[in-house]
Parts: sequence; C-alpha cells; structure tokens
Amino acid sequence: MRGFFITDRGQIRSHNEDAGGVFSNSHGQHLAVIADGMGGHKAGDVASQLAISNLRSWWESASVFDSPQQTEEAVKQAIKDVNLRVYEESRQSEELSGMGTTIVAAVCTDDFVTIAHIGDSRCYMLNEEGFKQVTEDHSLVNELVRSGQITEQDAEHHPRKNVLLRALGTDQEVEMDLVSITWEAGDRLLLCSDGLSNKIDKQELLQYLTSGEEIEHIAAQLVTVANERGGEDNISLIIADLADTPVREGA
Repeated sequence: MRGFFITDRGQIRSHNEDAGGVFSNSHGQHLAVIADGMGGHKAGDVASQLAISNLRSWWESASVFDSPQQTEEAVKQAIKDVNLRVYEESRQSEELSGMGTTIVAAVCTDDFVTIAHIGDSRCYMLNEEGFKQVTEDHSLVNELVRSGQITEQDAEHHPRKNVLLRALGTDQEVEMDLVSITWEAGDRLLLCSDGLSNKIDKQELLQYLTSGEEIEHIAAQLVTVANERGGEDNISLIIADLADTPVREGA
C-alpha cells in the first residue's frame, strides 16, 4: 500500500485542530486515520492529537490482522479505549471540558480494508464499481436529509450544518460505524475532514482522484482548491491505494 497524509490550517482559523497520519506496523499493514477536533480554545487540537497518538501506539504494537471480523473487533475496542482516554482527559481541567473529535480510520491489509468512523469526517472508495462515500455523517443535517425533512441541496447551506450527533471523547461510551470491504490493485481510498468535503463535491473529488497525477500532487491540489474557496476550516486528507510503494506524509 502507498499512502499520503496532508493537513492545512486553512485561511481563517488561528490554529489547526485536525490531526492524522498513515502508520505502519511490524506486519506490513497500515492504519490511515484522520481526527477533526472540537471544543474550547486549544481543546480541539488536544482531543484530536490525543486520539491520533493513542491509536498510533495501539497500531504499532498490534497483531497481524487476517480477517475482517477480527479486525473490526480489535478496531472497535481500540477506539473505545481512546474514547475513554479523551473523555477522562477532558474532565481534568475546565479548559478541556467538553472537548471531542471526529475520527475516521481505515485498517489496510492486502485483501481488505476495515473502516471505522464517528462524526462527519469521511471515507470514500474508488474501485471498478465506481466512486462512493463509504461512511455516513453522524450529523444533524444528515439526519434531516435521511428523514426527508430537507433536501441534500438544503443541507449544503443549513445553519446547523456543523452540529454532530456523535463524537469521540464527549461521553464515557461511544457508538461507531464499522464496515469492511475488499480492495484490489488500482483501488483508491480518500479519507478527509469536513474542511475538504464541504468545499469540493463528490464529482470533483472523482475527477482529481482519476487525473493520473501522483497522490502527493492530487492531495496538494485539493488543499489549494479548498483554500481558494474560502478555507474557513482546517483541511486534512489521506489518499491511499494498494501498491508496493512506501507511505509518505505531507506537511
């Protein structure tokens, strides 16, 4: 597998509350993960960094993953442990009270990908069947769309667009969505925070991902476009595909 992570503060925010990375374990398997923090001043980046650092530590000492069921169980427990760690940290000081973070994580083996997510950071998959969003946002606006109260077009400009129904670290217990899908050479994953998905629609994302450019160049282009369109939020993304070239990380 090859993967590339990039994050950018954007044009408006004074600091970056996103965190992420692509991490390898001793078995040659990879974990791609993005967290978009939220909370009071500086609390969001504490939550996201804490989530990423703990997941990285878990991953680097993890056993080899041979089956989707085994992987889903392990990822679920790891994220529950991280959730409790962030929750307990948030109770240690008033400045951190109520902090939390989204999370989208993909365990990438040679045969399958297991994806876990909480919140509105997303994972997309490009394969021979087309390009689709694998995750479903845990947001108020998405629930309104699902129930038919508003249209997808209404959702784009809804005043409560950023209200989440689930987040990691805000409660002692957390629910997450988990799915495993097979992948083959030529398939491509995109993980991103809403700083990207709010600025570039699905059809445009597909055009960039199939442009034939190197993944580092595609990632940089996507960040540039999001910033040109306002860059009100932090922007983070990972592009990963099944190939025998090394994992690399952006700035």
